[in-house]
Amino acid sequence: MNILLYTKATLPIRNYGGTERVIWNLAHALYKLGHEVTLLAGKGSKCNWARVLEYQPSLPLSEQIPRDIDVVHMHAGFQPVEQPYIITQHGNSNGPINPNTVFVSAKHAENHGAQAFVHNGLDWDSYCKPNLTGARERFHFLGKAAWRVKNVKGAIAITRKANQALDVLGGYRLNFKMGFRLTLDPHVRFMGMVDDAQKSYVMTRSKGLVFPVTWHEPFGLAVTESLYFGCPVFATPYGSLAEIVSSDVGVLSASEQELVEAVRNSGDFSGKRCHEYARDIFNADVMAKAYVDKYQKVIDGHTLNESLGDITSVFKKLPYIR
Repeated sequence: MNILLYTKATLPIRNYGGTERVIWNLAHALYKLGHEVTLLAGKGSKCNWARVLEYQPSLPLSEQIPRDIDVVHMHAGFQPVEQPYIITQHGNSNGPINPNTVFVSAKHAENHGAQAFVHNGLDWDSYCKPNLTGARERFHFLGKAAWRVKNVKGAIAITRKANQALDVLGGYRLNFKMGFRLTLDPHVRFMGMVDDAQKSYVMTRSKGLVFPVTWHEPFGLAVTESLYFGCPVFATPYGSLAEIVSSDVGVLSASEQELVEAVRNSGDFSGKRCHEYARDIFNADVMAKAYVDKYQKVIDGHTLNESLGDITSVFKKLPYIR
């Protein structure tokens, strides 16, 4: 199969970029499966094992697709093309939804009135190997802390009440994006926007991820990355989290006090189990095989979502009991 992946981003990513990492890992996994891969991506993209074409914003997408392509996989919204296509919706949307859209979790699809989904997977061979027997002294939060729905304030409060230290990856002590916010809690260490080496260093020494989001999380790469490094997850049960975090790798609750108690008892979880769970289920090879099934379906003339219903208010702030 000759597959074109379309994104406006420059590949590969250098530091932060969850969606871009998924696209890159998908492309490589498809290549390993024996498929021909073409990347239509942003200026400066490079790849040794796939054909790379620079996306031209001034031209229609249809004019940039080579004739030998069997299926187009869009990661930057829909544009009409002649070839069979699918679209991955990585974030939440108010619509409209194209019937060949694939979402990144079952709940993500349901919230958009659809059925088709493929869980995100990562190439764990590109990550540092976690130390599953070393000492772990602090917890961590991973995400865009400036987004209110990520609820870094909740993570700070949970660890403070549990008398535990917290590392915030993806945020700063002084923040102007949410209005003026200065976090004075001495138990919190703000790491800013970290690269892969810093992130790996922190997570392989972490007792767990504290992730009390107050919106419908589409997928949550922070969750699967943390699990890979042997970190149990303490989070709210919103969006994808209820299908990704099983009871043997974490605790889900909309009650801050229940999460405080779970954090205090983080030692009840096995780092080895967390690691193996993420490694075996949320990896790029599993993701690629699932997408190949979607590609074949549209090539055969079928639609991915048999029906489209109403979209949930996916941006509404969800309950969190303090």
